Amino acid sequence: MSAVTEPIGAQPARLRTPYKRAARRGTLALALLAAILLGAQLLPGDALAIDATARALPPQPDHLMGTDLLGRDIAARTLAALAQSVQIGLLAAGASTGVAVILGLGATFGRLADHAVGVLTELALGLPHFVLLIMIAFAMGGGTTGVIVAVALTHWPRLARVLRHEAQTIAASDYVAISRALGRSRLWVARHHLAPHLVAQIVAGFIVIFPHAILHEAGLSFIGLGIEPHLPSIGVMLSESLREIMAGHWWVAAAPGLGLMLVALAFERFGEALRQVSDPAGHIT
Repeated sequence: MSAVTEPIGAQPARLRTPYKRAARRGTLALALLAAILLGAQLLPGDALAIDATARALPPQPDHLMGTDLLGRDIAARTLAALAQSVQIGLLAAGASTGVAVILGLGATFGRLADHAVGVLTELALGLPHFVLLIMIAFAMGGGTTGVIVAVALTHWPRLARVLRHEAQTIAASDYVAISRALGRSRLWVARHHLAPHLVAQIVAGFIVIFPHAILHEAGLSFIGLGIEPHLPSIGVMLSESLREIMAGHWWVAAAPGLGLMLVALAFERFGEALRQVSDPAGHIT
């Protein structure tokens, strides 16, 4: 039997699989994100208006997801709430990723800095996550700003620990030692040598944090510490639906719940695929 050879420069099939998976899931997640944001912008001006003549209607052609007790269209409210959650999630995940990058790179500025970052990271990981979220959101007075700050200050530790380890490995390399011997400052080394090598981990970390930011925004809104009640919010819709479910109006909770789960799951799977691509051990599956 003759051995099967692959073209020169071609990757084995087992190495191409994680890249294909990440590309497929990334396309799906980004398409879903674009559809939500674009759909919310295209909603008519009266889509979220109260209509006393259409109260508590089940799903039907005029209202595909039904209406609530105030006659508001559930599908339109869910789309607007998801767009709001996505925007807050992007801001919060971006801020949290920025904190992780600063601390991860800062750990290479000496033994004392590394020890301080390590202690701070382990301390943050040891605190009850959602309790800390509630405390920060409450201290900030709730609202959109409180949600963004709370998520940003509680979702960085795991990514910071990964970046710290990777940055220390790169900082111990020969070319970094040569740069230091040539008189380059630690800040220059961090900007030109460390940061470019951490891009894959940073992007994957941001995408993993993003769905958690959306879920925790919904959780804080559910208990009254999130988005302002007059704004469309998945958490507020789910909180309001508790009373209506008891009356048999199941559709009031179905649309926001499924929409939140779909967005979170799409980006969770995309982030996991990116993590496998950025991790050498994840290349062989």
